[in-house]
Amino acid sequence: MDTIVYKKEKHIISKQYEAEKAFLQEFAGGYYTLEQPLVKLNAYELCPLTAMILFRTPVVVEVTVIVHGKEAAGNISHTFSATQEHILPIYGLYADYANQVELILSNGERNKIVIQTEPLHPDVPLVTSIKTTSEYMGQNVMFLTAAMRAMPVAYDYAGDVRWYANRNFAFDLKRLSNGHILVGTERLVKMPYFTSGLYEMALSGKIFAEYQLPSGYHHDQIEMEDGNILTLTFDYYSGTVEDVCVLLDRKTGGIIKKWDYKDILPQNVAGSGSQTTEDWFHNNAIWYDKKTNSLTISGRHQDAIINIDYETGKLNWIIGDPEGWPQEMVDQYFFTPVGDNFEWQYEQHACMVLPDGDIFVFDNGHYRAKKKDNYILNSQNYSRGVRYRINTDDMTIQQIWQYGKERGAEFFSPYISNVEYYNEGHYMVHSGGIGYENGKICDGFAVTRAMSPKHRDKVYTFNTITCELKNDELVYELQVPANCYRAEKLPLYYAGEVAEFGMGKILGSLIESKTTKMKVRATETGQLVPESYGVSIVEEEDRFTLNTTFESGELAQLLLEDANGNIRRYPINTVVKTFTAMCVGTFQKADPRNVDVFVNKNGLQGPQTVKLLLEDKIYETGIVVNKR
Repeated sequence: MDTIVYKKEKHIISKQYEAEKAFLQEFAGGYYTLEQPLVKLNAYELCPLTAMILFRTPVVVEVTVIVHGKEAAGNISHTFSATQEHILPIYGLYADYANQVELILSNGERNKIVIQTEPLHPDVPLVTSIKTTSEYMGQNVMFLTAAMRAMPVAYDYAGDVRWYANRNFAFDLKRLSNGHILVGTERLVKMPYFTSGLYEMALSGKIFAEYQLPSGYHHDQIEMEDGNILTLTFDYYSGTVEDVCVLLDRKTGGIIKKWDYKDILPQNVAGSGSQTTEDWFHNNAIWYDKKTNSLTISGRHQDAIINIDYETGKLNWIIGDPEGWPQEMVDQYFFTPVGDNFEWQYEQHACMVLPDGDIFVFDNGHYRAKKKDNYILNSQNYSRGVRYRINTDDMTIQQIWQYGKERGAEFFSPYISNVEYYNEGHYMVHSGGIGYENGKICDGFAVTRAMSPKHRDKVYTFNTITCELKNDELVYELQVPANCYRAEKLPLYYAGEVAEFGMGKILGSLIESKTTKMKVRATETGQLVPESYGVSIVEEEDRFTLNTTFESGELAQLLLEDANGNIRRYPINTVVKTFTAMCVGTFQKADPRNVDVFVNKNGLQGPQTVKLLLEDKIYETGIVVNKR
């Protein structure tokens, strides 16, 4: 009996193109009218509460689509431009429901059809509490992206799910100027959560481009005025992570410009309670300010918000507790607090520069001190959105607004979370990482403890609280029993939205996977890898992944042998690793001994026979990858 599982997978862009060609061909070959349209539920295989409706009309007309809510306030509508051939993306369907979708032509003709949907995926969290009005939310929905095994999801004013994705797209979800969505891919390249890059997609699930980064993507991205994309990454083989920002060329995916924070800051000073040698800075947000032509950057593991010159990378200033920093840096770059009730931020997220130059940030407050002796327990702590006013002439800083401190530990999130600025006095404060152990605030990271065998005797539960305030009045509060990385309020449709067709693009490239020169004295067994290792291989168009389970510390290498007998050796780290910052736990394994080894096809020539070196023996897998 074979003990090796092999699967070949097409890229989602290829799958979608085949699906799109099929439904467009079906439409072209049929007679579909307003009364009898072609309906394709989840046409692009990623977003189950969406559909495409296709029909023709004898004359050129506009079409208004109304997805009827469970009550009138829940209606979601959009008017599509005039044409005779109508291919309409449908958003805002309810799950497990006979949805009434009305099509109204500009000439007065109309038809109502029923679209029956499947039940929600079990990883979609259901709202436990929502406080708002339909008048306030209108047709906006609240998108939450996950920090654990929970799907990206959008809720309406009533707390009903009106959109979700069936893949765990990572980190932030943002709307681009063309109306598309930019979100991290689900294609893991390195634990604990670094993925291949970014998808530009429609809410129908249609992917227009994957922007691949050589070392992978994490946390945040911003569209620049010219359309190019600022995104966070790292240097895969540098020994550190989460300390690089790059500017991507929107047309090619190539890297135009790069900022490496190791060239700007010392790596061994002023660490937060979560700092490690590898993850010394932990950049979780990036913001471009046109007025000052500068980047504002959140470094969680130095409790620091830094600002650098966009052109030169020169450090301009630092917001944070100066304790532990070199005095010459404190004198040159740090602010002096003025005014009443001032507090520094600790292990913060989601910094932004407001129109008047103020700095708005989510102050997680994790540990809320620089020295271990002064750390505050989660159960006695608080998180908040805080707005600082800085004066870069006299280097003073003043705290002018906050929300969350008054709610104490119930609003405390030791990680993730974000703030949004809508207008003066109108804010969002999203506390996404609340965790409980046996019903009480967890004094560690609940999301990692819940995955650990050491804590299986305890019960872990989770919460997210998303608030919006207008002139200090709470006008929105959503609670969801999951940890959710960020919240973004958006309408499902964007102005002028139409269906767009064609093959999506893969832009940029992944790095060439690193090999090792270390040769191990080992015997060729000629046998398959023992069944106990549970080996499986998934081959994609641009890489393949080996999954297997090792004993911690076991010597292992992945070997690729070409037709000429040349061997590439890839090191496998089998030592169980603990992460101090688990911003997205989607990829965390229940068994920490279970390992994924990713090998990108860059640099591989011709077919490669896959073997596995285990201690002093070399085993076969019977698998050949990179075949034409």
